[in-house]
Amino acid sequence: MSLNRDQLLSCLRIRRWADEIVGQKFDTLEALLEASERSAAHLTEAEVDEALAAHPRIGERHAGEGAEAAFSASEQAASQDPDAALAARLAAGNAAYEERFGRVFLIRAAGRSREEILAELERRLANDPLTELNETSEQLRLIAALRLKSTWENA
Repeated sequence: MSLNRDQLLSCLRIRRWADEIVGQKFDTLEALLEASERSAAHLTEAEVDEALAAHPRIGERHAGEGAEAAFSASEQAASQDPDAALAARLAAGNAAYEERFGRVFLIRAAGRSREEILAELERRLANDPLTELNETSEQLRLIAALRLKSTWENA
């Protein structure tokens, strides 16, 4: 199986990454995931920023439509909680994170509660910029893997 560029960019919005993978034929999901990991192993700060431009803040909806918006809504569904105090803490944490690091906070939200996400946000606020860039890169790789798996299974 091979994925087209749009499918790849809905999994990880980094043009270089998609260009390295597009056109390759994969016999197994594992082979696709290995190629993805190799290509995304050393993301630059500019590539992280490129990818983050496609991600909404945790607790907010994706502004667009299509596969990327559907992935985002599905991933954040488990983290939705009607608790207004938690929502306010998350909004304040997002603002503090953006002020500190100059980009949106990103975490693999799928399967995590809002409390877990908030605890990670608060923990990561103490990171130095390089450590945080590395953690954000890892989260992007994890999200890409989940999205690639879903794309593979639904093809």
